[in-house]
Amino acid sequence: MFIIEKKLEGKLGRAGVLQTAHGDIKTPAFVTVGTKATVKALATEQVKDLGAEVVLANTYHLYLQPGDELVKKAGGLQKFMNWQGPTMTDSGGFQVFSLGAAYGKNISKITKSGENVLLLPEGQSDEELEAKPAKIDAGGVMFRSHIDGSAHYITPEKSIEIQHNLGADIIFAFDECTSPNESLHYQKEALERTHRWAKRSLEYHKSKKSNQALFGIVQGGRSEELRKESARVISDMEFDGFGIGGSFAKEDMMTAVRWVNEILPEEKPRHLLGIGEPEDLFGAIENGCDLFDCVAPTRMARHGHLYTSRGKINIENAKFVADFSPVDAGCECYTCKNYTRAYLSHLFRAKEMLAATLASIHNLYFIVNLVKRIRQSILDGDFETYKIKFFGTYTKM
Repeated sequence: MFIIEKKLEGKLGRAGVLQTAHGDIKTPAFVTVGTKATVKALATEQVKDLGAEVVLANTYHLYLQPGDELVKKAGGLQKFMNWQGPTMTDSGGFQVFSLGAAYGKNISKITKSGENVLLLPEGQSDEELEAKPAKIDAGGVMFRSHIDGSAHYITPEKSIEIQHNLGADIIFAFDECTSPNESLHYQKEALERTHRWAKRSLEYHKSKKSNQALFGIVQGGRSEELRKESARVISDMEFDGFGIGGSFAKEDMMTAVRWVNEILPEEKPRHLLGIGEPEDLFGAIENGCDLFDCVAPTRMARHGHLYTSRGKINIENAKFVADFSPVDAGCECYTCKNYTRAYLSHLFRAKEMLAATLASIHNLYFIVNLVKRIRQSILDGDFETYKIKFFGTYTKM
């Protein structure tokens, strides 16, 4: 059940509570990514202590290793990874994208104008098509495991079956994510396929009488017409909530989110997939999104890039070698309360494993609690004031 507690005046944003079998999620909320049933470099107790409410795991990766049947035997995702709170699993749709059309091209589902231009499928040679580990057809996707090269075929029904075995509180319909630079013709084709797969996912889910919440995914790329069409089609299906999937161009992402959320039913939760930068979080929240997941906080942390109230820093820069202040003055995370910039700089330069742990604690604490403060600002009626205050010191990079 999703309860809206307060709405942003004149905007689509809101604060609410999403109830699950393993606890409530106070929205807006940042969903911590634990791809392989682990948040990289952190124990589940550390994830809980930094304030995270919900963890998202990856269907594709857990299907291949250790296998969804084994996770089911362990008692489901929560027991397997010793996480007592709510969990989510994605559909595997983004892996269709990354192992298919985007394979070998360093393409993200979010681009800036003129960057990462994708070669259209019809312009590729047979050799290029043959080299891809994933191929899409009307029924599903065939791919080869990145672990051992074994062949697998995932259908909407198979994706839902895997997610049933994993046992997350919230699961997603199988979809196809496309590049922002795909042709309009292919975007339409992929969208029709996503809609058919959504219906099949829902029908299979209902047939198994699972008590997990199933979210349908809205696609449509950069096209206003396709985004709105997808929002209408998916909202007409009996999903428990909705995911808004890539692909976007960075500069028009919030516009696309607004197109969708103006159509999706207000009484159901909305999850923006793969978004987690501070500037994007504010925009997504005021445009009606309730949940967000992104690997950026932990991925950046492992490379020494840390969030601060004044913007990101690279802790390996020479100026931090003898800086005995905390990573971010005023931060209440375990790392900032116990260690200095100089120490973290030393750990990264010495390539010590502890570096990733302390940096990940800080980055996740920063993002998770930033969203909590945004939520509180909605409840307090001073969202705009808080937004102005935050960006008064934070420098986007």
